Amino acid sequence: MALLKLILTVFIVASATVTADDYVRPQPRKALHLPWDSKLSSYPQQVHISLSGDKHIRVTWITDDNSAPSVLEYGTSPGKYDSFAEGETTSYSYILYSSGKIHHVLIGPLEHNSVYFYRCGRQGPEFQLKTPPAQFPITFAVAGDLGQTGWTKSTLSHIDQCKYDVHLLPGDLAYADYIQHRWDTFGRLVQPLASAKPWMVTQGNHEVESIPLLKDGFVSYNSRWKMPFEESGSSSNLYYSFEVAGVHIIMLGSYADYDEYSEQYSWLKADLSKVDRKKTPWLLVLFHVPWYNSNTAHQGEGSDMMKAMEPLLYTASVDLVFAGHVHAYERSRRVYNGRVDPCGAVHITIGDGGNKEGLAAKYINPQPKWSEFREASFGHGELKIVNSTHAFWSWHRNDDDEPVKSDDIWITSLVSSGCVGRKRNELGNTLTTP
Repeated sequence: MALLKLILTVFIVASATVTADDYVRPQPRKALHLPWDSKLSSYPQQVHISLSGDKHIRVTWITDDNSAPSVLEYGTSPGKYDSFAEGETTSYSYILYSSGKIHHVLIGPLEHNSVYFYRCGRQGPEFQLKTPPAQFPITFAVAGDLGQTGWTKSTLSHIDQCKYDVHLLPGDLAYADYIQHRWDTFGRLVQPLASAKPWMVTQGNHEVESIPLLKDGFVSYNSRWKMPFEESGSSSNLYYSFEVAGVHIIMLGSYADYDEYSEQYSWLKADLSKVDRKKTPWLLVLFHVPWYNSNTAHQGEGSDMMKAMEPLLYTASVDLVFAGHVHAYERSRRVYNGRVDPCGAVHITIGDGGNKEGLAAKYINPQPKWSEFREASFGHGELKIVNSTHAFWSWHRNDDDEPVKSDDIWITSLVSSGCVGRKRNELGNTLTTP
């Protein structure tokens, strides 16, 4: 009876139509209005780009017209396209909802740190993108748990003002929560930024959307936000890795199996064994549910994953770990196994992008020794990796002007501190043990 009630509830909710106004809770930001001319059914919409191997970009867009071609024209001058590529398409149905035609087109090889102009499907507006640099310095914008509220718009506006190369998003994108039209409004909302700089994302709990007996999880997320999992040897879009400008970045799945017998665990060991710290001296990891969290919200939810995977990340000398889920900001000291450790990772919770559920304002006191800064405010972070030894991290509140840094710190890489060298033999033994 309970299962039938759940299915009926999801059926009703998933069939509803919504606007961005449905998201906005009472707060000092105006609701978003996202008009769209439905007559332009073959025009590209919800355009976003992601990195896909060395010197390649994946461009994704959606059309309401199923006959629209999956062709992308591009070049280095406005209106002059001397290259083109064809791609693949997919679509999905969810209860009474049917998605548009989802196009994924891979372009390249492209020059590093260069601007390209492109057009999707041989019609519609011209977009432009900028590829990341080949070497340091490189800047990442980091914000999780975005949603579609007035605060989201503020976060995106702040990010748009900073000079970044790649956006990292540790889960909870659209907050669609079974209402599939919300995926469409989210795609249109982020298009101005996501069509110009690569967005690299991983899943959160709001991407699951499974319905017992009817729908597997992550159907919408996997169809719309294809990441370079195949390029990194993964069998799942829920976890993958990529390299950019001297940084190896691993995106893990908090909602995929992660115990030592899982495919994700085996893939992680294999991926870590391929990391060359001479080529990529910085090693970053992102996932959704934080392991180090002194907020009262979501306490202990990351403990099992932490128990399974933290020893691997520590032995591999991961420099920084980013998570979301908790709707607040927190930065740790270098930590491992619950204790301050100079060879551990800096853990940063940044689930404060603007979600519809509000902020998580209550913290555990006294503040743990490993926790260095914490605050419940909406905002975003910026990580500028200057060279192989030093990076500058800053966190920016939405309530302040973008240049104002509410928290900042210089971080020294574990390569330069000697931790990588001291743990080299231990790493080899750990990664080769069945």
